[in-house]
Amino acid sequence: MLNNHIHTIITLIASTVLLLATSTVRADVSTYTALDSIPTVFKIGENEIAYEKLVSVCSQPLLSVCQDSMDLAYEKWMLMLSDMEKHAESAEFDIKGIKIWLNVFWNSDGTIKNLIYYPKPNSRNMDFDLLTKFLDSFSGTYSTEIQFSGCYSHYGSAAFPTFSSYYLNGK
Repeated sequence: MLNNHIHTIITLIASTVLLLATSTVRADVSTYTALDSIPTVFKIGENEIAYEKLVSVCSQPLLSVCQDSMDLAYEKWMLMLSDMEKHAESAEFDIKGIKIWLNVFWNSDGTIKNLIYYPKPNSRNMDFDLLTKFLDSFSGTYSTEIQFSGCYSHYGSAAFPTFSSYYLNGK
C-alpha cells in the first residue's frame, strides 16, 4: 500500500515536471516567434515581451564589440546619428528639436535588427507615428561596418541636430 502511494506521488511529480517543461518550451518558441513578428521600430512600452527578449538575446554591448574602446564606440554611435540626420535631409523629414532615448540592436552583419525609442520630456512635440515611420525607413537603409559573431546593441541618447560634424571632422 505504501509503495502504491509512493508510486502515485512519483507519477504525479513526473507529470507536473513534464507539463511545466512543455509549457516552458512553448513559451520560448512563442517568444522567438514574437521576435520575428515584431516591427523593426517601435516605442519603448510597446511589444514589451519581445523587447525584453531582444535585450537578453542581444546582450553584447557596442562597447564590447568595439574592443572596449570608448572612443571607437562613441565614434560609431555619432556616425550612425550623423547618417540619421543625412537620411532625414534626403527624406525631407524635420528631425530638429527631437530628443530621444534609443536602443539599437544590430545584426551580426551590421544592419539594424530593431530600433526602439522613447521621446524625452523636453523633445519637440510632434506626431511620433511619423518619427516611427522615418526611423523604420532609416533602419532599412543603414548599415555599419562593424561585424560581430552575433547581434549586439547600444542604449543611448540622441538630440537633433547632433552637430556631429564638429566631432567627426576633428577625427
